[in-house]
Amino acid sequence: MDQRLSLSSYLFIGSMLFGLFFGAGNLIFPVHMGQEAGSNVAAATIGFLITGIGLPFLGIVAMGVSKSNGLFELASRIHPTYGYLMTIALYLTIGPFFALPRTGTVSYEIGLVPFIPAEYHGIGLACFTLVFFMVALFFSLRPSEILTWVGKVLNPLFLLFLAFLVVVSFWQPMGSISVADVHGQYATDPFFKGFTEGYNTMDALASLAFGIIVVQTLKGLGVQSPRGIAIGTLKAGTVTVVLMGLIYGCLAYIGATSVGQYEVSKNGGIALAQIANYYFGSLGSILLAIIVTLACLKTAIGLITACAETFQELFPGSLSYRSYVLVFTALSCLIANVGLTRIISLSIPALMFLYPLAITLILLALLSPLFKNRQTVYVLATLGALLISIGDALNAMPEFIKNKEAVQSILVSYQQFVPFFDIGMGWVIPMIIGLCLGWGISVCKELTKNAAEG
Repeated sequence: MDQRLSLSSYLFIGSMLFGLFFGAGNLIFPVHMGQEAGSNVAAATIGFLITGIGLPFLGIVAMGVSKSNGLFELASRIHPTYGYLMTIALYLTIGPFFALPRTGTVSYEIGLVPFIPAEYHGIGLACFTLVFFMVALFFSLRPSEILTWVGKVLNPLFLLFLAFLVVVSFWQPMGSISVADVHGQYATDPFFKGFTEGYNTMDALASLAFGIIVVQTLKGLGVQSPRGIAIGTLKAGTVTVVLMGLIYGCLAYIGATSVGQYEVSKNGGIALAQIANYYFGSLGSILLAIIVTLACLKTAIGLITACAETFQELFPGSLSYRSYVLVFTALSCLIANVGLTRIISLSIPALMFLYPLAITLILLALLSPLFKNRQTVYVLATLGALLISIGDALNAMPEFIKNKEAVQSILVSYQQFVPFFDIGMGWVIPMIIGLCLGWGISVCKELTKNAAEG
Protein backbone atom coordinates (compact mmCIF):
# COMPACT_ATOMS: atom_id res chain seq x y z
CA MET A 1 0.00 0.00 0.00
CA ASP A 2 1.26 3.48 -0.91
CA GLN A 3 2.50 5.86 1.76
CA ARG A 4 0.11 8.82 1.94
CA LEU A 5 2.14 11.97 1.28
CA SER A 6 1.37 15.35 2.78
CA LEU A 7 0.84 18.55 0.82
CA SER A 8 4.24 19.77 1.99
CA SER A 9 5.88 16.66 0.48
CA TYR A 10 4.38 17.40 -2.94
CA LEU A 11 5.38 21.04 -2.60
CA PHE A 12 8.97 20.05 -1.85
CA ILE A 13 9.06 17.59 -4.77
CA GLY A 14 7.56 20.25 -7.03
CA SER A 15 10.14 22.74 -5.75
CA MET A 16 12.90 20.23 -6.47
CA LEU A 17 11.59 19.68 -10.00
CA PHE A 18 11.33 23.41 -10.60
CA GLY A 19 14.86 23.83 -9.32
CA LEU A 20 16.16 21.18 -11.69
CA PHE A 21 14.41 22.75 -14.68
CA PHE A 22 14.95 26.43 -14.03
CA GLY A 23 18.50 27.35 -14.97
CA ALA A 24 20.02 30.54 -16.31
CA GLY A 25 18.75 29.82 -19.81
CA ASN A 26 15.24 30.03 -18.43
CA LEU A 27 16.08 33.52 -17.19
CA ILE A 28 17.73 34.96 -20.29
CA PHE A 29 15.56 33.62 -23.12
CA PRO A 30 12.13 34.99 -22.02
CA VAL A 31 13.67 38.40 -21.30
CA HIS A 32 15.22 38.59 -24.76
CA MET A 33 11.97 37.33 -26.29
CA GLY A 34 10.10 40.13 -24.52
CA GLN A 35 12.50 42.72 -25.92
CA GLU A 36 12.10 41.49 -29.50
CA ALA A 37 8.34 40.80 -29.32
CA GLY A 38 7.54 44.27 -27.96
CA SER A 39 3.82 44.98 -28.18
CA ASN A 40 3.24 41.40 -29.42
CA VAL A 41 4.71 39.96 -26.22
CA ALA A 42 1.42 38.38 -25.10
CA ALA A 43 1.07 36.12 -28.16
CA ALA A 44 4.78 35.30 -28.09
CA THR A 45 4.61 34.43 -24.40
CA ILE A 46 1.71 32.03 -24.95
CA GLY A 47 3.73 30.19 -27.59
CA PHE A 48 6.77 30.19 -25.33
CA LEU A 49 4.76 28.79 -22.42
CA ILE A 50 3.59 25.83 -24.50
CA THR A 51 7.14 24.63 -25.15
CA GLY A 52 8.59 26.19 -22.00
CA ILE A 53 6.19 24.68 -19.44
CA GLY A 54 3.40 22.81 -21.25
CA LEU A 55 5.60 20.23 -22.93
CA PRO A 56 7.87 19.67 -19.91
CA PHE A 57 4.76 19.13 -17.79
CA LEU A 58 3.43 16.60 -20.30
CA GLY A 59 6.85 14.95 -20.35
CA ILE A 60 6.87 14.52 -16.59
CA VAL A 61 3.31 13.15 -16.63
CA ALA A 62 4.14 10.88 -19.58
CA MET A 63 7.00 9.31 -17.63
CA GLY A 64 4.67 8.79 -14.70
CA VAL A 65 1.74 7.25 -16.61
CA SER A 66 3.78 5.27 -19.15
CA LYS A 67 4.97 2.85 -16.44
CA SER A 68 8.43 2.97 -18.01
CA ASN A 69 11.64 3.13 -16.01
CA GLY A 70 13.17 5.93 -18.04
CA LEU A 71 13.63 7.39 -21.49
CA PHE A 72 15.41 4.31 -22.85
CA GLU A 73 12.54 1.98 -22.04
CA LEU A 74 10.02 4.45 -23.45
CA ALA A 75 11.95 5.10 -26.68
CA SER A 76 12.56 1.36 -27.12
CA ARG A 77 8.86 0.94 -27.83
CA ILE A 78 9.82 2.16 -31.30
CA HIS A 79 12.87 -0.13 -31.53
CA PRO A 80 15.68 -1.03 -29.09
CA THR A 81 18.30 0.52 -31.38
CA TYR A 82 16.29 3.75 -31.56
CA GLY A 83 16.02 3.61 -27.77
CA TYR A 84 19.79 3.63 -27.41
CA LEU A 85 20.35 6.34 -30.05
CA MET A 86 17.61 8.65 -28.76
CA THR A 87 18.66 8.28 -25.13
CA ILE A 88 22.35 8.87 -25.81
CA ALA A 89 21.67 11.87 -28.09
CA LEU A 90 19.23 13.48 -25.69
CA TYR A 91 21.34 13.04 -22.57
CA LEU A 92 24.52 14.25 -24.26
CA THR A 93 22.61 17.33 -25.47
CA ILE A 94 21.16 18.25 -22.09
CA GLY A 95 24.35 17.03 -20.45
CA PRO A 96 28.05 17.50 -21.19
CA PHE A 97 27.79 18.76 -24.80
CA PHE A 98 25.51 21.78 -24.42
CA ALA A 99 23.25 22.40 -21.41
CA LEU A 100 25.74 21.50 -18.68
CA PRO A 101 28.59 23.64 -20.04
CA ARG A 102 26.08 26.46 -20.53
CA THR A 103 25.28 26.49 -16.81
CA GLY A 104 28.87 27.32 -15.95
CA THR A 105 29.46 29.75 -18.81
CA VAL A 106 26.23 31.70 -18.28
CA SER A 107 26.98 32.03 -14.57
CA TYR A 108 30.35 33.52 -15.36
CA GLU A 109 29.42 35.79 -18.27
CA ILE A 110 26.37 37.29 -16.59
CA GLY A 111 27.42 37.13 -12.96
CA LEU A 112 31.16 37.88 -12.91
CA VAL A 113 32.27 39.40 -16.22
CA PRO A 114 31.13 42.91 -15.12
CA PHE A 115 33.67 42.73 -12.28
CA ILE A 116 36.65 41.38 -14.28
CA PRO A 117 38.88 43.36 -16.68
CA ALA A 118 38.55 42.27 -20.33
CA GLU A 119 42.15 41.01 -20.56
CA TYR A 120 41.47 38.48 -17.78
CA HIS A 121 38.17 37.09 -19.07
CA GLY A 122 39.78 33.88 -20.39
CA ILE A 123 41.59 32.95 -17.20
CA GLY A 124 38.61 34.14 -15.19
CA LEU A 125 36.30 31.76 -17.05
CA ALA A 126 38.71 28.86 -16.51
CA CYS A 127 38.99 29.53 -12.77
CA PHE A 128 35.27 30.12 -12.28
CA THR A 129 34.12 27.01 -14.19
CA LEU A 130 36.61 24.89 -12.23
CA VAL A 131 35.15 26.07 -8.91
CA PHE A 132 31.56 25.94 -10.20
CA PHE A 133 31.77 22.35 -11.40
CA MET A 134 33.64 21.24 -8.29
CA VAL A 135 30.69 22.45 -6.21
CA ALA A 136 28.26 20.71 -8.59
CA LEU A 137 30.39 17.57 -8.34
CA PHE A 138 30.17 17.59 -4.53
CA PHE A 139 26.36 17.53 -4.58
CA SER A 140 26.09 15.15 -7.57
CA LEU A 141 28.09 12.50 -5.72
CA ARG A 142 25.33 12.51 -3.10
CA PRO A 143 22.17 11.93 -5.18
CA SER A 144 20.15 10.75 -2.18
CA GLU A 145 20.32 14.30 -0.79
CA ILE A 146 19.13 16.02 -3.98
CA LEU A 147 15.62 16.68 -2.60
CA THR A 148 17.01 18.45 0.44
CA TRP A 149 19.67 20.55 -1.26
CA VAL A 150 17.77 21.57 -4.39
CA GLY A 151 14.18 21.55 -3.15
CA LYS A 152 14.64 22.94 0.35
CA VAL A 153 17.78 25.10 0.16
CA LEU A 154 18.99 26.28 -3.26
CA ASN A 155 15.60 26.79 -4.91
CA PRO A 156 14.03 28.90 -2.11
CA LEU A 157 17.18 31.07 -2.06
CA PHE A 158 16.98 31.52 -5.82
CA LEU A 159 13.29 32.49 -5.69
CA LEU A 160 13.94 34.95 -2.85
CA PHE A 161 16.61 36.85 -4.78
CA LEU A 162 14.63 36.76 -8.05
CA ALA A 163 11.53 38.13 -6.28
CA PHE A 164 13.37 41.35 -5.41
CA LEU A 165 14.06 42.07 -9.08
CA VAL A 166 10.56 41.13 -10.30
CA VAL A 167 8.66 43.14 -7.67
CA VAL A 168 10.65 46.31 -8.28
CA SER A 169 10.35 45.92 -12.07
CA PHE A 170 6.56 45.78 -11.81
CA TRP A 171 6.40 48.59 -9.26
CA GLN A 172 8.33 50.96 -11.52
CA PRO A 173 8.21 49.71 -15.15
CA MET A 174 10.83 51.13 -17.51
CA GLY A 175 8.39 51.74 -20.36
CA SER A 176 5.02 50.90 -21.91
CA ILE A 177 4.48 47.64 -23.77
CA SER A 178 1.83 49.15 -26.06
CA VAL A 179 4.38 51.37 -27.80
CA ALA A 180 7.30 48.90 -27.83
CA ASP A 181 8.69 48.05 -31.29
CA VAL A 182 8.27 44.55 -32.70
CA HIS A 183 11.28 42.86 -34.33
CA GLY A 184 11.80 40.04 -36.84
CA GLN A 185 9.39 37.12 -37.04
CA TYR A 186 7.56 38.42 -33.96
CA ALA A 187 5.90 40.97 -36.26
CA THR A 188 4.27 38.31 -38.47
CA ASP A 189 4.20 35.06 -36.43
CA PRO A 190 4.66 35.99 -32.75
CA PHE A 191 3.00 32.83 -31.45
CA PHE A 192 5.06 30.39 -33.52
CA LYS A 193 8.27 32.35 -32.99
CA GLY A 194 7.64 32.19 -29.24
CA PHE A 195 6.87 28.48 -29.58
CA THR A 196 10.24 27.67 -31.20
CA GLU A 197 12.04 30.11 -28.88
CA GLY A 198 10.95 27.85 -26.04
CA TYR A 199 13.16 25.11 -27.53
CA ASN A 200 16.19 26.97 -26.19
CA THR A 201 15.23 26.16 -22.60
CA MET A 202 15.71 22.43 -23.43
CA ASP A 203 13.09 21.68 -20.78
CA ALA A 204 10.95 19.33 -22.88
CA LEU A 205 14.09 17.26 -23.45
CA ALA A 206 15.02 17.52 -19.80
CA SER A 207 11.54 16.38 -18.72
CA LEU A 208 12.24 12.96 -20.20
CA ALA A 209 15.36 12.87 -18.04
CA PHE A 210 14.09 14.47 -14.83
CA GLY A 211 10.83 12.51 -14.88
CA ILE A 212 12.62 9.43 -13.61
CA ILE A 213 14.11 11.46 -10.71
CA VAL A 214 10.57 12.39 -9.63
CA VAL A 215 9.47 8.75 -9.92
CA GLN A 216 12.44 7.57 -7.83
CA THR A 217 11.85 10.31 -5.24
CA LEU A 218 8.21 9.25 -4.90
CA LYS A 219 9.24 5.62 -4.50
CA GLY A 220 11.76 6.64 -1.87
CA LEU A 221 8.93 8.32 0.04
CA GLY A 222 6.85 5.12 -0.04
CA VAL A 223 4.72 5.55 -3.21
CA GLN A 224 5.03 2.29 -5.17
CA SER A 225 1.88 1.66 -7.21
CA PRO A 226 1.69 2.85 -10.85
CA ARG A 227 -1.47 4.81 -10.04
CA GLY A 228 0.13 6.47 -7.03
CA ILE A 229 3.23 7.40 -9.02
CA ALA A 230 1.10 8.83 -11.85
CA ILE A 231 -0.91 10.96 -9.41
CA GLY A 232 2.26 12.02 -7.59
CA THR A 233 3.99 13.19 -10.78
CA LEU A 234 0.85 15.09 -11.76
CA LYS A 235 0.70 16.93 -8.42
CA ALA A 236 4.41 17.70 -8.32
CA GLY A 237 4.35 18.77 -11.96
CA THR A 238 1.50 21.17 -11.26
CA VAL A 239 3.60 22.99 -8.64
CA THR A 240 6.41 23.32 -11.19
CA VAL A 241 4.11 24.57 -13.96
CA VAL A 242 2.62 27.30 -11.77
CA LEU A 243 6.03 28.57 -10.63
CA MET A 244 7.58 28.51 -14.10
CA GLY A 245 4.55 30.07 -15.78
CA LEU A 246 4.49 33.00 -13.36
CA ILE A 247 8.21 33.66 -13.70
CA TYR A 248 8.25 33.34 -17.51
CA GLY A 249 5.36 35.77 -17.80
CA CYS A 250 7.04 38.27 -15.47
CA LEU A 251 10.39 38.04 -17.26
CA ALA A 252 8.82 38.49 -20.71
CA TYR A 253 6.93 41.55 -19.42
CA ILE A 254 10.09 43.01 -17.90
CA GLY A 255 11.96 42.44 -21.17
CA ALA A 256 9.23 44.19 -23.18
CA THR A 257 9.18 47.21 -20.86
CA SER A 258 12.98 47.48 -20.80
CA VAL A 259 13.12 48.74 -24.40
CA GLY A 260 11.71 51.99 -23.03
CA GLN A 261 15.20 52.62 -21.63
CA TYR A 262 17.56 50.37 -23.64
CA GLU A 263 18.08 49.10 -27.17
CA VAL A 264 17.30 45.45 -27.86
CA SER A 265 20.31 43.53 -26.55
CA LYS A 266 22.29 40.77 -28.26
CA ASN A 267 21.06 38.26 -25.66
CA GLY A 268 18.97 38.09 -22.53
CA GLY A 269 22.01 38.02 -20.28
CA ILE A 270 23.00 41.52 -21.34
CA ALA A 271 19.38 42.65 -20.92
CA LEU A 272 19.18 41.25 -17.39
CA ALA A 273 22.41 42.98 -16.44
CA GLN A 274 21.06 46.29 -17.76
CA ILE A 275 17.75 45.85 -15.95
CA ALA A 276 19.42 44.95 -12.66
CA ASN A 277 21.78 47.90 -12.96
CA TYR A 278 18.89 50.25 -13.80
CA TYR A 279 17.01 49.43 -10.60
CA PHE A 280 19.80 48.64 -8.15
CA GLY A 281 22.98 50.20 -9.55
CA SER A 282 26.18 48.33 -8.68
CA LEU A 283 24.24 46.25 -6.15
CA GLY A 284 22.12 45.04 -9.09
CA SER A 285 25.13 43.31 -10.61
CA ILE A 286 25.78 41.51 -7.33
CA LEU A 287 22.09 40.55 -7.03
CA LEU A 288 22.07 39.23 -10.60
CA ALA A 289 25.28 37.27 -9.99
CA ILE A 290 23.66 35.52 -7.03
CA ILE A 291 20.41 34.79 -8.95
CA VAL A 292 22.19 33.37 -12.00
CA THR A 293 24.74 31.31 -10.08
CA LEU A 294 22.06 29.70 -7.90
CA ALA A 295 19.89 29.00 -10.94
CA CYS A 296 22.73 27.39 -12.84
CA LEU A 297 24.14 25.43 -9.92
CA LYS A 298 20.91 23.65 -9.07
CA THR A 299 20.30 22.75 -12.72
CA ALA A 300 23.86 21.47 -13.12
CA ILE A 301 23.42 19.17 -10.13
CA GLY A 302 20.26 17.66 -11.61
CA LEU A 303 21.76 17.21 -15.07
CA ILE A 304 24.94 15.54 -13.84
CA THR A 305 22.91 13.20 -11.62
CA ALA A 306 20.45 12.27 -14.38
CA CYS A 307 23.14 11.70 -17.01
CA ALA A 308 25.33 9.58 -14.74
CA GLU A 309 22.44 7.39 -13.57
CA THR A 310 21.20 6.86 -17.12
CA PHE A 311 24.56 5.92 -18.66
CA GLN A 312 25.32 3.60 -15.76
CA GLU A 313 22.01 1.83 -16.39
CA LEU A 314 22.46 1.76 -20.17
CA PHE A 315 25.97 0.30 -19.94
CA PRO A 316 26.10 -1.51 -16.58
CA GLY A 317 29.39 -3.23 -17.36
CA SER A 318 31.25 -0.02 -18.11
CA LEU A 319 31.71 2.62 -15.40
CA SER A 320 30.23 3.15 -11.96
CA TYR A 321 27.86 6.01 -11.15
CA ARG A 322 30.69 7.85 -9.42
CA SER A 323 32.97 7.48 -12.45
CA TYR A 324 30.32 8.78 -14.84
CA VAL A 325 29.76 11.78 -12.56
CA LEU A 326 33.48 12.55 -12.67
CA VAL A 327 33.70 12.13 -16.47
CA PHE A 328 30.62 14.26 -17.26
CA THR A 329 31.65 16.98 -14.82
CA ALA A 330 35.18 17.20 -16.22
CA LEU A 331 33.94 17.20 -19.84
CA SER A 332 31.39 19.91 -19.08
CA CYS A 333 34.04 22.05 -17.42
CA LEU A 334 36.28 21.79 -20.48
CA ILE A 335 33.54 22.56 -23.02
CA ALA A 336 32.30 25.50 -20.93
CA ASN A 337 35.57 27.26 -21.74
CA VAL A 338 34.63 27.36 -25.44
CA GLY A 339 32.37 30.30 -24.58
CA LEU A 340 28.64 30.94 -24.31
CA THR A 341 28.08 32.29 -27.83
CA ARG A 342 29.63 29.27 -29.52
CA ILE A 343 27.84 26.81 -27.25
CA ILE A 344 24.44 28.35 -28.04
CA SER A 345 25.09 28.51 -31.81
CA LEU A 346 26.18 24.87 -31.94
CA SER A 347 23.25 23.68 -29.83
CA ILE A 348 20.49 25.10 -32.06
CA PRO A 349 20.75 22.47 -34.87
CA ALA A 350 20.73 19.69 -32.27
CA LEU A 351 17.63 21.15 -30.62
CA MET A 352 15.78 21.57 -33.92
CA PHE A 353 16.50 17.90 -34.64
CA LEU A 354 15.67 16.46 -31.22
CA TYR A 355 12.67 18.54 -30.18
CA PRO A 356 10.19 17.14 -32.75
CA LEU A 357 11.25 13.62 -31.80
CA ALA A 358 10.92 14.34 -28.08
CA ILE A 359 7.50 15.98 -28.48
CA THR A 360 6.33 13.03 -30.59
CA LEU A 361 7.51 10.56 -27.95
CA ILE A 362 5.73 12.49 -25.19
CA LEU A 363 2.45 12.57 -27.12
CA LEU A 364 2.69 8.88 -28.00
CA ALA A 365 3.30 7.97 -24.35
CA LEU A 366 0.21 9.93 -23.28
CA LEU A 367 -1.96 8.46 -26.06
CA SER A 368 -0.60 4.92 -25.76
CA PRO A 369 -3.58 3.58 -23.73
CA LEU A 370 -5.82 4.44 -26.69
CA PHE A 371 -3.81 2.46 -29.26
CA LYS A 372 -2.62 -0.15 -26.75
CA ASN A 373 1.11 0.56 -27.17
CA ARG A 374 1.13 -0.84 -30.71
CA GLN A 375 4.61 -0.55 -32.17
CA THR A 376 3.34 0.35 -35.65
CA VAL A 377 1.89 3.61 -34.31
CA TYR A 378 5.12 4.52 -32.54
CA VAL A 379 7.23 3.76 -35.62
CA LEU A 380 5.21 5.62 -38.25
CA ALA A 381 4.54 8.71 -36.12
CA THR A 382 8.23 8.96 -35.21
CA LEU A 383 9.28 8.40 -38.82
CA GLY A 384 7.06 11.28 -39.94
CA ALA A 385 8.65 13.64 -37.41
CA LEU A 386 12.17 12.34 -38.11
CA LEU A 387 12.04 13.05 -41.83
CA ILE A 388 11.29 16.72 -41.20
CA SER A 389 13.50 17.20 -38.14
CA ILE A 390 16.50 16.40 -40.35
CA GLY A 391 15.55 19.37 -42.53
CA ASP A 392 15.02 21.54 -39.43
CA ALA A 393 18.53 20.70 -38.24
CA LEU A 394 20.03 21.55 -41.65
CA ASN A 395 18.09 24.83 -41.72
CA ALA A 396 19.60 25.79 -38.34
CA MET A 397 23.19 24.97 -39.28
CA PRO A 398 25.88 27.69 -39.33
CA GLU A 399 25.95 29.70 -42.55
CA PHE A 400 29.09 28.05 -43.93
CA ILE A 401 27.25 24.70 -43.90
CA LYS A 402 23.77 25.95 -44.72
CA ASN A 403 24.98 27.85 -47.80
CA LYS A 404 26.57 24.83 -49.46
CA GLU A 405 24.86 23.98 -52.76
CA ALA A 406 23.85 20.45 -51.73
CA VAL A 407 22.31 21.67 -48.47
CA GLN A 408 20.48 24.52 -50.20
CA SER A 409 18.92 22.15 -52.73
CA ILE A 410 17.65 19.93 -49.91
CA LEU A 411 16.21 22.93 -48.04
CA VAL A 412 14.45 24.20 -51.18
CA SER A 413 12.69 20.84 -51.47
CA TYR A 414 11.57 21.02 -47.85
CA GLN A 415 10.30 24.58 -48.33
CA GLN A 416 8.35 23.63 -51.45
CA PHE A 417 6.71 20.43 -50.24
CA VAL A 418 6.47 20.68 -46.42
CA PRO A 419 3.81 23.05 -45.01
CA PHE A 420 4.95 25.35 -42.17
CA PHE A 421 8.61 24.35 -42.62
CA ASP A 422 9.73 28.01 -42.67
CA ILE A 423 8.41 28.61 -39.16
CA GLY A 424 9.92 25.42 -37.72
CA MET A 425 6.61 23.53 -37.49
CA GLY A 426 6.88 21.38 -40.62
CA TRP A 427 7.11 18.17 -38.59
CA VAL A 428 3.59 18.46 -37.14
CA ILE A 429 1.51 17.32 -40.14
CA PRO A 430 3.80 14.37 -41.10
CA MET A 431 3.78 13.24 -37.46
CA ILE A 432 -0.02 13.36 -37.33
CA ILE A 433 -0.28 11.51 -40.66
CA GLY A 434 2.11 8.83 -39.37
CA LEU A 435 0.14 8.55 -36.12
CA CYS A 436 -3.19 8.13 -37.93
CA LEU A 437 -1.76 5.76 -40.53
CA GLY A 438 -0.09 3.59 -37.90
CA TRP A 439 -3.24 3.55 -35.81
CA GLY A 440 -5.33 2.54 -38.82
CA ILE A 441 -2.92 -0.22 -39.84
CA SER A 442 -2.76 -1.64 -36.33
CA VAL A 443 -6.55 -1.63 -35.98
CA CYS A 444 -6.95 -3.38 -39.34
CA LYS A 445 -4.43 -6.01 -38.31
CA GLU A 446 -6.28 -6.64 -35.06
CA LEU A 447 -9.64 -6.87 -36.83
CA THR A 448 -8.17 -9.29 -39.38
CA LYS A 449 -6.66 -11.39 -36.59
CA ASN A 450 -9.91 -11.49 -34.64
CA ALA A 451 -11.85 -12.44 -37.77
CA ALA A 452 -9.43 -15.28 -38.51
CA GLU A 453 -9.66 -16.56 -34.96
CA GLY A 454 -13.46 -16.24 -35.00
